[in-house]
Amino acid sequence: MMRKLNWGILGTGWIAHEMGEALNAVNGEIYAVCDVNLESAKKYAEEFGVQKAYGSADEMIADENVDIVYIATPHNLHYQFMLKSVQAGKHVFCEKSITVNSRQLEECVTVAEEKGLVICDGMTLLHMPLYKKLKKMIEDGAIGDVKMVQVNFGSCKEYDVNNRFFSKELAGGALLDIGVYAATFARYFMKSRPDVVLTTANYFETGVDETSGIILKNPDGEMAVMALTMRAKQPKRGVVAGEKGFIEICEYPRAQKATITYTEDGRTEVIEEGRTEEALQYEVRDMQDYVLNHGGKENLRIIRDVMQVLTTVRNQWGMVYPFE
Repeated sequence: MMRKLNWGILGTGWIAHEMGEALNAVNGEIYAVCDVNLESAKKYAEEFGVQKAYGSADEMIADENVDIVYIATPHNLHYQFMLKSVQAGKHVFCEKSITVNSRQLEECVTVAEEKGLVICDGMTLLHMPLYKKLKKMIEDGAIGDVKMVQVNFGSCKEYDVNNRFFSKELAGGALLDIGVYAATFARYFMKSRPDVVLTTANYFETGVDETSGIILKNPDGEMAVMALTMRAKQPKRGVVAGEKGFIEICEYPRAQKATITYTEDGRTEVIEEGRTEEALQYEVRDMQDYVLNHGGKENLRIIRDVMQVLTTVRNQWGMVYPFE
């Protein structure tokens, strides 16, 4: 039985509700919750049996009993709350995109490493059992050397210039909202961080990225091609192609099933591991394991590499958020 840890939740939106269910299922309890609207925090606390409700992030972060701060706010607020949390000696589990640029993330990582703290993000696929199994199969040579990763994510957001998805002030756009999934999928199956990035984009009328294509190549000669859009539906489909076969994963952010097609004879093999419905529970278990056993370093390396890629992409676009 894993030792219970005191989680403090920042934000009470829909993802915080999903995480509340996961925390109670895995950890058995939630210690604290905070929302700028104290009534919202109290309502959340009542719903999930949370011990303490705060109307101030600073107060919750200063609570000496909080072990882990879970940040479930809009993207533009992640950095400031993460930095305050690690400075206060708290481990951090932050929703994606973990920050809006590499400078922010690296500053937080530096403080965390000095204090022996764990930083992790809510990228479900890094915690799903299926991916851990597939990584091991690839390492054992199931599909030979990886040559190409292809990954799509299209989410047709309703036309609304006031929605956060299309707000530059809230770090909106496809890249940080859905592109982070595609970039993480690509990086997870590549041996090293891409050092070549090619990209182009179309922009929504508010100035955020609406549609983009991104090509990556790393020093090992592996390539990835990503297609993202926020105003047209695409299948959430990822393909990892090697010399001996390819792996196809549909609905990849929380996938429990993959299909391998072997090149030599066309034979297919279905791999199933884990359960989609328990995606956030896997996140909680991994995070608590990292905290209790000083782990998560490989996970953080991938997160940092992904943020470097996303930052490079935006630099090539010349797109800067007003608060940066």
